[in-house]
Amino acid sequence: MSQIDVTQNDFAGKTLAVNNNAYVPPLQRTAGQPPPVAANGGLSYMAFARNGDAGTASAFEDARIEITSGEEQLLIETIDSAPPGPIQTRWGLGFRDYDECLDYSRANPRSNPIEVPEGGVALPLCYTVYERSTYSVVSSNAIWQDPARADLAELLRSSGELAQRRPELYFPQVLRDARRIGEYYPGLSPESPECMDRLGVSLAHLESKCANFYDAAEVERVFYPEIEKLLLEFFPGATDALVYNHDVFDKDYTGDRTEDQDAKNPGVNAQYANIVHNDLNDNSGRVRCRELLTRNLRNFGRTQHYTEAEADEKMSRRFMSINLAKPMETVEQFPFVLCAWPSFADQPYITNYRIYDDRVGETTRFTYRPDHEWYWLPQQKSNEVSMLKCYDSITDGSVSRWSFHTACIDPTAPADARCRKNVVVRSFVFF
Repeated sequence: MSQIDVTQNDFAGKTLAVNNNAYVPPLQRTAGQPPPVAANGGLSYMAFARNGDAGTASAFEDARIEITSGEEQLLIETIDSAPPGPIQTRWGLGFRDYDECLDYSRANPRSNPIEVPEGGVALPLCYTVYERSTYSVVSSNAIWQDPARADLAELLRSSGELAQRRPELYFPQVLRDARRIGEYYPGLSPESPECMDRLGVSLAHLESKCANFYDAAEVERVFYPEIEKLLLEFFPGATDALVYNHDVFDKDYTGDRTEDQDAKNPGVNAQYANIVHNDLNDNSGRVRCRELLTRNLRNFGRTQHYTEAEADEKMSRRFMSINLAKPMETVEQFPFVLCAWPSFADQPYITNYRIYDDRVGETTRFTYRPDHEWYWLPQQKSNEVSMLKCYDSITDGSVSRWSFHTACIDPTAPADARCRKNVVVRSFVFF
């Protein structure tokens, strides 16, 4: 089991869980990457576990401090009170809403020249402008129903309402057609593991036999094995692939959307991701893998039975986390967009902590760069699977570590275009 590698225990009075039998991964930054924007110097909250709480109590403490500091609120107020028009940031001109950014880009081609390749588009994408760690508490957390913690719950609830107005701005970006990656990287096929290693994104094809993606049990029974087979065939040398959960996206769905974790039912999402982000990072890539192997924590897929020692052995070799998105029908509106690793490999990520009852997840956000290399898949067909890397255990810089992604509005789609209906599965691939 990994040990905590710190030279001092000065974490604002926190007690490190060195004897708490907690799995604490060392922060494994990519060669050449600056330190992340993260709490506790980037140390996983597992390092502060108390009585098996996976560090959740410590995360709540830090969330309270972050909220009461007022820094995020101040930045939101600064954005709200800025004069009409674009806002000058240290990354470039940002815009409060999508249409304003789009109109400005089209109305000022000389001051804001954007060269769009064939098959591409120039669109506003939403980035954070808040360079501090953030915290969110999942809806299933017991704190929302705990009278003993009502004050903290109210503070978090108020912060959640504030979160509807996060300090985010739209910035113009060019999106290239992912099917044309070979034109930008001669000899590189988008449907290859080499593309994933180099860019953190790739494409695949699948004719699924799953008839009803709204039926979580059928998705697990039929679709999960199909994706695991696809991954093993796609990546040479892969010895095992585990699909461990999925999400369904359909804004127009009229049935029951209720999430039921106990029944392994993710529900149906009405919202599409609208901010540049990645689902994992240096810590959570390893912690999430360990949770699945040794505890089956929130594992919707095949039951795992690894001992701690067996998990150590499995994770001592290369492993990756891959997200795969397959439409139920041709995507007309709100397609996924993916960013290529080389364009942000030297950029620090900003950590968002998601607090569950029994774990603290870590996702990441990024600030804007004009040279981020974005790809989209216009009119993605139901047999086209877009793949993005969320984590890779190789840290020497020889391969991509992750991609980041969001969704966009397709300006070429008709006004009555249907919103995206797709299923996204999350997986680990082992070598």
